[in-house]
Amino acid sequence: MPRPTHPYIWTAQGWLYLAVVIDLYSRKVKGWALGERIDSALVVAALTMAIKAVGSSKGILFHSDRGSQYASRAFRDVLKEYGMTQSMSRKGSCWDNAVAESFFGSLKQEMIHHHNFKTRQEAKTAIFEYIEVFYNRIRLHSTLQYQVPEEVERVALFA
Repeated sequence: MPRPTHPYIWTAQGWLYLAVVIDLYSRKVKGWALGERIDSALVVAALTMAIKAVGSSKGILFHSDRGSQYASRAFRDVLKEYGMTQSMSRKGSCWDNAVAESFFGSLKQEMIHHHNFKTRQEAKTAIFEYIEVFYNRIRLHSTLQYQVPEEVERVALFA
């Protein structure tokens, strides 16, 4: 199901990092977290948000890149606790994480590159609006036959 990764967002106060969990079927961002460091706490926070959004996580295949935060004991323990199976990209193969990379490309092109964030809070607010208001509920996706993730998910729930 989910594919995570994270971009680096520059602010005048320093770097801010974003981790996301994306549902491969609906392309909806199910969980995300922002922090000043890329570590296991950041990815665990994104995963925890996704688990709460999904409800039942038992049997879900969680795919990620080979970052040390995804191989950490803390992250693997959360996967195990919720009955999820971990899958990792092949070494040096960016294509294995194409959905997440595509999301971050869109985020950068459509929002980040058009802003000079003065504060981390300003960036957090803009990213919240991009994900929760625009990307999941308004932005059309060619992969989804020009539908929005929220609607694809809603239709699938009632099918």
